[in-house]
Amino acid sequence: MKAYLCSMNTKQNKQIEAILNKLGFESLKPMQSAMVDACRKSDDIILLSPTGSGKTLAFLLPVVERLNPEMKNKTQVLILAPARELAQQIERVFRDMGTGFKVVCCYGGHTLKVEKDELLEAPAVLIGTPGRILDHMERGRIDIESINTLILDEFDKALELGFTEEMSAIIAKLTNVKRRMLTSATDADIPEYTGMQNPEKLNFLPEVNQSKGLVLKQVKSPDADKLETLYRLLCETGLGKKLVFCNYRESVERVSDYLLEQGIPNSFFHGGMEQPERERALIKFRNGSTHVFVSTDLASRGLDIPEITDVIHYHLPNSQDAFIHRNGRTARMNAEGAAYLILGPDEYLPEYVDEKTPYFSLSPDTPAVPMAEWVTLYIGKGKKDKLSKIDIVGFLIQQGGIQKTDIGIIDQKEYHSYVAIRKSEIKALLKRIQDQKIKKMKTKFALSL
Repeated sequence: MKAYLCSMNTKQNKQIEAILNKLGFESLKPMQSAMVDACRKSDDIILLSPTGSGKTLAFLLPVVERLNPEMKNKTQVLILAPARELAQQIERVFRDMGTGFKVVCCYGGHTLKVEKDELLEAPAVLIGTPGRILDHMERGRIDIESINTLILDEFDKALELGFTEEMSAIIAKLTNVKRRMLTSATDADIPEYTGMQNPEKLNFLPEVNQSKGLVLKQVKSPDADKLETLYRLLCETGLGKKLVFCNYRESVERVSDYLLEQGIPNSFFHGGMEQPERERALIKFRNGSTHVFVSTDLASRGLDIPEITDVIHYHLPNSQDAFIHRNGRTARMNAEGAAYLILGPDEYLPEYVDEKTPYFSLSPDTPAVPMAEWVTLYIGKGKKDKLSKIDIVGFLIQQGGIQKTDIGIIDQKEYHSYVAIRKSEIKALLKRIQDQKIKKMKTKFALSL
């Protein structure tokens, strides 16, 4: 890191060091360093790198370096993301960088009125999903004349989800863009409508499709309905973050319901859910209230979720690419992980999976259900109510009578907050705070189910 910083001028040194300190990082990854260097030399950059490798910081650092303080009240940067959760993640990282520049995030499922009000005073950085951004553009809520930088994050995923028409329409309106950055987890063809002119390509994709730390195993199910086999597999592999992939939304909910009936707390996630439901599912998984996450392939990329211990293919993936992206959720950054393929009586390993993949045999006696250590407390006030994380911690310790070690991850939204509480403390805590005011405000406290 020091050698890298020495290659920059003093102002850039201090800026990057300050941001890394705020984010709690000691150094940049090689991919991030290469991205920063490339953006100083070229206007059009394509970054190929796996999901979860730190791409967000890689393109936000060059963005911050080029933001013009004299244009602070004009939109200078537009970032398009294919999923609302990815857009929120980018916004969260930018806010944590502490730049002093305004950022607004727009996406489907978010209150239009709130976004409309926030856009009255133009943000320097605008983040959003293609459909929602195009809608705001067509209604004249975005000053497109001042936008000079365009970032297309997870572009391959955007193409896969069918956002070609929206992205093309948006880009056609941006006549003053001078710099373009595009990130992708696959080396896909780049359409002409992106406006890329002889882009510099940084390829950090692994040379092999399977991470060195990933172990593949196949699990035989005696029944076509693989629910019992999944349950036994989850029990036998114990605690740890588990990601269960299904091919259909209905299957996701059916699997989730079955696991709940068997006493396994879990979160489920798919594209048909309302935004608040999706937020709660992600929050409870991130903060440890659930350790099993059942999802469609929507969770294979673009979601801010913790390192996964085990990936479980309840349904076999529809393609090799889907298989790679699912498995990419575990064994990252030299860590170890496992991927299990559950095969029914009439199912066989896909041709792209080694036929010598070892079997994982389930023991006759199923172990006890592994239980989560945390639960999630809902508080009906959030950032817009001037409630901070420090306020929440102080309230829970003073009025709630619990120790700081009993408080886990805190997630704050605009008008409400979620707090991970040690499971053994939640019942007594709710009794103590039920009629209390937090920061002189009366609000609702409840266990988030």
